[in-house]
Amino acid sequence: MRHLLAIEGMPRAEIEALLLRAEGFREGRNSERRLSGKVVGNLFFEPSTRTRSSFEIAAAALGAHVLNWTVAGSSASKGESLLDTVRNLAAMGPAVLVVRHPSSGAAELVARAVKCAVINAGDGQHEHPSQGLLDAFTLKRRWGSLTGKRVAIVGDVLHSRVARSNLYCLRTLGVEVVLCGPATLLPAEVGRLGAKVTTELDEALEGADAVMMLRVQRERQTEALFPSEREYHRRWGLTAARAEGLKSGALVLHPGPVNRGLELAPEVADGLQSVILEQVENGVAVRKAILEAVA
Repeated sequence: MRHLLAIEGMPRAEIEALLLRAEGFREGRNSERRLSGKVVGNLFFEPSTRTRSSFEIAAAALGAHVLNWTVAGSSASKGESLLDTVRNLAAMGPAVLVVRHPSSGAAELVARAVKCAVINAGDGQHEHPSQGLLDAFTLKRRWGSLTGKRVAIVGDVLHSRVARSNLYCLRTLGVEVVLCGPATLLPAEVGRLGAKVTTELDEALEGADAVMMLRVQRERQTEALFPSEREYHRRWGLTAARAEGLKSGALVLHPGPVNRGLELAPEVADGLQSVILEQVENGVAVRKAILEAVA
């Protein structure tokens, strides 16, 4: 694997090989420090807690030197372009650049401009491939096989790169995916994404083996796309009552950060059905597998 820019178009065998490698890291069977002496640069043009920390821990555990770069205090804050920034950093000889950027397609642009490997850590409303992989990994560890399962992805699908990566990843692995949210938060091309679509949450949750609640991305919204937070939670939030009505053994996921009381009731986020912290924990193993594959 040269880069990891998107899940769309990835062969099933390649996805499964990454998940198998991640399982080895998760269980402590794979040898560490495979990137000893190499440099991994984390280039985050947007704020991040989980993704950046996870890549940093994964790279350090593999023996790499980690360069953490943010816009604040950099030449980018003085007007330097994206390509000038990455070309200058790439000239220092990193093995991998992990890039998060608010513009869709930014990671692919970087990959064309540098010789080192590039990992997309989220680009605009396009994709977040490592999140899609770690979510599939979390479900696979719980279920053994994903084939024939039904997963509902609920909320702000319009702005969610997580939703797109999960949709492509889960469908490739044999999962039936249902997308749900307010009509204003479903993309115009949603019918071409290969999933069932509904604006009715109870319909989406019926028979679901897992439900993935998406963060309402207020920072990407230029206008009011739903009446109020109270109304959103009433119609599309996973309340305690709705969680109790889920299929027996159904799991609850969220990519974080959680807007408690909006997408998820606090007692559901912290409840027995929730695997949110497992997602975070599994993210390190999955990102070790990704870093090793591209480096």
